[in-house]
Amino acid sequence: MNKTSTLALALASTLWIVGCGESGDDGHSHGPGEGSHTHADGTVHGNETQDPKPDAANAGTHTHADGTVHSNESHAPDPAHKDTGTHTHADGTVHSNAEHAGDAGHEASEPLAPATIGDMKVQLAQGHGSIKPGQESHLVVKLPYNDKGATVVRAWIGTEDRTLSMVGKGDYTAASNRFDIHAAAPRILPENTLWWIEIEKPDGTKVVGSAKPITE
Repeated sequence: MNKTSTLALALASTLWIVGCGESGDDGHSHGPGEGSHTHADGTVHGNETQDPKPDAANAGTHTHADGTVHSNESHAPDPAHKDTGTHTHADGTVHSNAEHAGDAGHEASEPLAPATIGDMKVQLAQGHGSIKPGQESHLVVKLPYNDKGATVVRAWIGTEDRTLSMVGKGDYTAASNRFDIHAAAPRILPENTLWWIEIEKPDGTKVVGSAKPITE
């Protein structure tokens, strides 16, 4: 074989090998390289075949207490995942109602004797245990009518003149038609300490009454 034939044969072999290494439709497998990636099952894909999915940003999920898994975006308009109620404590702090889901003071208020305030018979209950000097207590007030919270209810512990007492304003809950009031007792409880309740109607009319609290 002369030199010219040998050179031509070598050149043809080189072209055949290079052709098999390039991508195409000839059914040959393509080795991994800078333009490819390997999956967990061992398959190799070119990077250009894995275009970003338009929903990739929504790939996050969360698990509920019952074990169900939901995508995060599925709850975007869900009002059940929003805080829908708050209440104010005597020190001015505002808490969501959900924070007290396991609070015995909010779950197990003890009924008080009904109070006559003006010409109304008002249902009452006391939470946070018995009245203690300088500490906050919780009063539940249910009026004999429902005006969807238009009435304003206030309460304090001590004497009618409010001396050394902190006045709490009621937070209305539509579902139970009740007012929750947090008020701190005076540091020195006066004799004959009572709950005092002020009811202010939408027309500005005010009536005041009292009820005997639960004490030690």
